[in-house]
Amino acid sequence: MSGVITRRVFCVGTASAALLMSLPARAAPAHGIAMHGEPALPVGFDHLPYADPAAPKGGIFALGFPGSFDSLNPFIVKGNAPRGLSDVLYGNNVWDTLLYRSADEAFSLYGLLAEGVEMPADRSWVEFTLNAAATFADGQPVTVDDVLFTVDLLKTKGRPVYKRRFDKVVSVDRVGERTLRFSFADGADRELPLLIGGYTPILPRHAIDPETFDQSSMKPMLGSGPYQVAGVDEGRQVVLKRNPDYWGRELPVKRGLDNFDEIRIEYFKDGTAYFEAFKSGAFDLYIDSDPGHWAKAYDFPAAKDGRVALEKIANGSPKGMTGFVFNTRREIFKDARVREALTLLFDFEAVNRTLYYGAYARSGSYFEGSSLSALGVPASDAEKALLAPYEDQVRPDVMAGTYAPPVSDGSGRDRKALRAALDLLVEAGWKLDGRRLVDAGGRQFAFEFMAKVPDEERLALSYQATLKLVGIDMSVRLVDSTQYYDRQKSFDFDMLQMIWTASLSPGNEQMNRWSQKAAVTEGTFNYAGASSQAIDAMIDALLAATGRAEFEAAVRALDRLLISGLYCIPLYHLPEDLVARWTRVHRPETTALTGIQPSAWWADAKS
Repeated sequence: MSGVITRRVFCVGTASAALLMSLPARAAPAHGIAMHGEPALPVGFDHLPYADPAAPKGGIFALGFPGSFDSLNPFIVKGNAPRGLSDVLYGNNVWDTLLYRSADEAFSLYGLLAEGVEMPADRSWVEFTLNAAATFADGQPVTVDDVLFTVDLLKTKGRPVYKRRFDKVVSVDRVGERTLRFSFADGADRELPLLIGGYTPILPRHAIDPETFDQSSMKPMLGSGPYQVAGVDEGRQVVLKRNPDYWGRELPVKRGLDNFDEIRIEYFKDGTAYFEAFKSGAFDLYIDSDPGHWAKAYDFPAAKDGRVALEKIANGSPKGMTGFVFNTRREIFKDARVREALTLLFDFEAVNRTLYYGAYARSGSYFEGSSLSALGVPASDAEKALLAPYEDQVRPDVMAGTYAPPVSDGSGRDRKALRAALDLLVEAGWKLDGRRLVDAGGRQFAFEFMAKVPDEERLALSYQATLKLVGIDMSVRLVDSTQYYDRQKSFDFDMLQMIWTASLSPGNEQMNRWSQKAAVTEGTFNYAGASSQAIDAMIDALLAATGRAEFEAAVRALDRLLISGLYCIPLYHLPEDLVARWTRVHRPETTALTGIQPSAWWADAKS
């Protein structure tokens, strides 16, 4: 090691210069790291498997979304930033990270701002050596000081996810001119080096005022990524221009990516206006989540004559869970018998037939369609050992692998389901009083469903009709996107529709979704209000797992707890992704394991 060593301590401890010099010997430098095992791509690889290095540069790619935005800072709680600035699907277009995640592997990262990464087998620390060529868009170099500044800033003023992540960091040490080491608290999870490397946007110390960083703003922020914000129409449009001097364009992880000269991010007032705009050619990509819509909505000239391609694209990721989430902070949903009754009252078979042309499959697991799912699989010995202290929190049928979501007769008024639901509600202290379900004090069972788009409203109204049969009054309220996300972040709702996406390597995001701490922290994704020592223990187990088998057992054990907890009414999933694309933009023949990657697409030369 060369240069002066500077220690920055985030947690109270007894660190000293002597202790720093006694840190364990450095591991061999690596071009990438993986959550389990080794990265699939070798040292010196040319490009990612789903990128075409011969893809032409130029043209425009237009993205569309329903709703609006009132901030250009996606890293803070205040305000709602547009998609496409820093995005898992649409790319980290404005801000680079230390490492780049390959979409073709479960969880592997390769060098980006950091040209090398080192960590010991126990993952008690990780070192990143910055690429000497890395610069921000104004030409200033990306330095160790910028990384240190970013960590301090996001820890104190960023979204809760950053604070939780950096709370596990004991110190960040400068160990060379371009190298720094993150040291972790004892027992910190093994995913942490990957999260810091792949999910920490590095921000410029010279261009950000820490005092105002956490205030919602429409002022573009400087980044080191391939694009810069070039124009803003508040709430409606953001224009990104490709930086011709982007420092990383010839890196292996970037070769064949970031091909458009311009990315336009358009917002439309609601779902109807959004799709009509797509039909007119206002933007290029529409990912359809409604098979009924897919079956009948593309009867327009551009889709008929081939200017719009309709594609069903395989996606190897777990299907995750789409559901009506119960806010269990509400007194009305605290009793699991009530939640089970409301689950029985959702007639999937009728909804699938009448609204979706029978195209959906019923969901039952939060990791549906993968080896991580507990659905239909008896608990292994490893799972039983993990769950032994919490056996009263797992339903016997879920433990045995015999659980399945309820199946109705498809009539929308299945008498058997209605009777079973009423029995549970009576057990929970409710009774029918004429056509009203009331508690002991005579108050009707009533709650609000909050929807953000008409498709959610339509599905909720179908459910509302069934609930009326047992005297439940569910009002359905369609709100604008700003109000929706503000209420969602502050847990100010009774029920809403939620999508829990899943990957082949679930990790710290599960804390943000399900932990006891997240349940009481606004801005997290624990919308259900789940608060369970058992859930926290399973998340700790999956984060600590060193082998794939051990990891999968911990995830399945978590899945059993989530299924048993009845935190949502499971809805459905599609076997394939439904993608509509204007053919003026093109995609590589090879699709990534986890589905489409628009950052690898390109435009017609004439567009």
